[in-house]
Amino acid sequence: MSTANQAKTWFQVHKWTSLICTAFLLMLCLTGLPLIFHEEIEALEGKPPLAPSLPAGTPTVPLERLAQTARQQFPTKVIRFVYWDEHEPNTTTFTLSDSMTAPADNYKLVIYDNRTAHVLEEPKLQEGFMYVMLQLHIDMFMGIRGKLFLGLMGLLFIVAIGSGLMLYSPIMRRFNFGMIRTERSTRLKWLDLHNLLGVVTVVWATVVGFTGVLNTLAEVVQGLWQQGQLAEMVAPYKGAAPLRGTLAPLDQAMKVAREAAPGMEPSFVAYPGTLYSSQHHYAVFMKGTTPLTSRLAKPALIDAKTGKLTDMRSMPWYVNAVFISQPLHFGDYGGLPLKIIWALFDLITIIVLGSGLYLWFARNKATKAQLSRLQATVQPSFSR
Repeated sequence: MSTANQAKTWFQVHKWTSLICTAFLLMLCLTGLPLIFHEEIEALEGKPPLAPSLPAGTPTVPLERLAQTARQQFPTKVIRFVYWDEHEPNTTTFTLSDSMTAPADNYKLVIYDNRTAHVLEEPKLQEGFMYVMLQLHIDMFMGIRGKLFLGLMGLLFIVAIGSGLMLYSPIMRRFNFGMIRTERSTRLKWLDLHNLLGVVTVVWATVVGFTGVLNTLAEVVQGLWQQGQLAEMVAPYKGAAPLRGTLAPLDQAMKVAREAAPGMEPSFVAYPGTLYSSQHHYAVFMKGTTPLTSRLAKPALIDAKTGKLTDMRSMPWYVNAVFISQPLHFGDYGGLPLKIIWALFDLITIIVLGSGLYLWFARNKATKAQLSRLQATVQPSFSR
């Protein structure tokens, strides 16, 4: 294939992949901006810590007592998960549902003070500006279908980036890098600016696009883990009689998990019967203490009847890839400075996407005008 034909092919690939995904990418860039700074936005609201100040050394309430309190206060609900928010010290959050097999969106959150067993808040997460931004960003309120669709748009975005580089590379062999031909037409100036900003953001855009695609596959990856590693871990209990009577105290399960994973902290606990455990186990998910390892989980399966550890394994690489990609997608590894950099690149990408649309419309307009002039020239010759 000649160089000219290659250029035409890459142009067509770049044009159509960009046109298909641009509108959705603009939506993702716009909704992503407030999500990058969601912690800072919440801090600006001036919301005080949930747990009040108490004298130093105030003992914590046993977890099992907190669980019993939750059951007594919400007798029609069952506990599916327990977790701890690192941004809200001295609190423990319970996820309550109508049943263990209820849909994922069937839940009620209750946050307790883990020193007094008092209810601090029953947050309603499915409302407000940030909730709307998050749902638009992750699935457009369409569930798994929306996630997979946005994942496809992310793949097209990555292809558009690659094809754009293939088009820009020969141009830079003839001109200086960063050249913007200001003395030429407006469309040509925007073309040069589009190319320059696209190259400047290429690494960031590729990283964010790729991690975004991984995030859309989170539920698929979760299913693979459940059918693979988790199924192997609980295989010895296949066919075992259903649990009856009182379960082992939650505190005992936590103690066993901590002993099995020294230097790690609990992230959340899945009760028996949930998707993250089995019918016979507490699943205590431990995490590291560094910025990276705190994003990774290591599940410890504790026999819910005996309170003994039955298995503990590191997550497979494909699960860890999703765990690592989630904060990287929003620049959540380096504090506020990295978030500002992420926001600046986000804004530049909006300009790249907008200029791409402008160039397409301008090119079409110029092509139509050229055809009109050609027709106007040809018609008089036929009339003679």
